[in-house]
Amino acid sequence: MFIVSDRSKKTAFSLIYIVAVVLAASAGFASEGGGAHHVDSGAQMKDFGWRVLNFALLIAILVFAVKKADVKGSLAARKSQIEKDLKEAQDGRAAAEAKLAEYSGKLSQATKEIDELQASIIREAELEKERIIAEARAAALKIAAQAAQSAEQETVKARAELQAEAARLAVEIATGKLKGAIQKADHDRFVGEYLDKVVQIQ
Repeated sequence: MFIVSDRSKKTAFSLIYIVAVVLAASAGFASEGGGAHHVDSGAQMKDFGWRVLNFALLIAILVFAVKKADVKGSLAARKSQIEKDLKEAQDGRAAAEAKLAEYSGKLSQATKEIDELQASIIREAELEKERIIAEARAAALKIAAQAAQSAEQETVKARAELQAEAARLAVEIATGKLKGAIQKADHDRFVGEYLDKVVQIQ
């Protein structure tokens, strides 16, 4: 679609007005010449026709030139718009690529932080495991020490009781309280039991 400017329209109307004036003047001149003397009107009309045709061709060329100039302007405007759109598309692509690079960097950083956090959690879990094992070992050693100490205390107590019993029996035998009641077999039995207890305690 051609876009005709106001200036081109004014030029075309001016040319049409001039053609109309020339045609009117030629018609008046032809009618006046016929009254004064005899002129070959056919030759004049033929000449006038060629002049009008030449003038019409000139007008057509001028109108075509004006329209062609407008087409060039339209094409230039279209080219400018296309270049503008292309530049905007390139700018948009550059912005999208920048955003993609930014998000890729953020994703890479987040992945790195997740890996570091996971490694930290694993290290802390290993340290906690070692701490629990160390505490369990210490508690086991403490329990074993307490058990050994209790056994030692029980052994010492049993020895003391046995020694006290032996001393009591020895005193009774020595004082003669059991002279009549204890036979040699009983005496040997007491001594044997005492020795068995001593062996068990040790």
